[in-house]
Amino acid sequence: MKIKEILAAGRPSVSFEVFPPKKDAPFAPVKEAIERLAKQRPAFMSVTYGASGNAQANTTAIASHVQSCGVTALAHLTCISATREGIAKEAAALRDAGIENVLCLRGDAPKDAAPSGDFLHAVDLVRALAGSGFCLGGACYPECHPECEHIEDDIRRLREKVEAGLDFVTTQMFFDNNIFYRYLSKLRDRGVTVPVIAGIMPVANGRQIARICRLSGTYLPSRFKAIVDRFGDSPRAMLDAGVAYATEQIVDLFANGVNAVHVYTMNRPEVAERIMANLRGIVGGGEAQ
Repeated sequence: MKIKEILAAGRPSVSFEVFPPKKDAPFAPVKEAIERLAKQRPAFMSVTYGASGNAQANTTAIASHVQSCGVTALAHLTCISATREGIAKEAAALRDAGIENVLCLRGDAPKDAAPSGDFLHAVDLVRALAGSGFCLGGACYPECHPECEHIEDDIRRLREKVEAGLDFVTTQMFFDNNIFYRYLSKLRDRGVTVPVIAGIMPVANGRQIARICRLSGTYLPSRFKAIVDRFGDSPRAMLDAGVAYATEQIVDLFANGVNAVHVYTMNRPEVAERIMANLRGIVGGGEAQ
């Protein structure tokens, strides 16, 4: 099923993100996590682009497993330094696997060399896949892309991607819903009308969040900082607090008319299970019904 059709229903929905195993790591734990996550009946599950070394094959294999569990899959595809021939082959592999949804991303630029190939920006990938039959998604940044100096420039580039063929966009994680609401208002004012899925990361590891926010520039509200400071050294307490905070964010989003939420699960099904248990009366579905 295409994600744009799921979103068009207008009902509160939750989707999950998973990532393939690292190079040379076994597939079994990831597949087991997916099977547990699938029991929560998410709207869809996205699969990040695999680590170096047969990256696309890993993503395709995991996305195929997602769909074998009865859940719509969204495959991430990065294009930096790729050739048109290479992207065409990757798209064909996804199509052959029955994947209908692709998240179009630039990917991380090379650290020690200038990017090469036929694709320098995500918009180039969107243009290459537009009209190919895929439902296309993209990424957006409520607090501005880390490499972009001004939010207005970032929104202009997002609008270019939408005009090139995006059907929906998913946000980077945020911990202050007001930042998202202000961003969404700016998008609508500037003509970006496609569905915007709100990205939420439940924090179950206090040390991990510091690194993530340092890389992404994500703002941490004082209330959230207090939670991490108080419970970050206790995995059990941080799990409880992280689930509670994420649940509160999601409930507030639903209450304010945002119907699509994407949870960055970090391949931890127990986190998603606890959040979905808290939302059962709102979104329905799952084993607890």
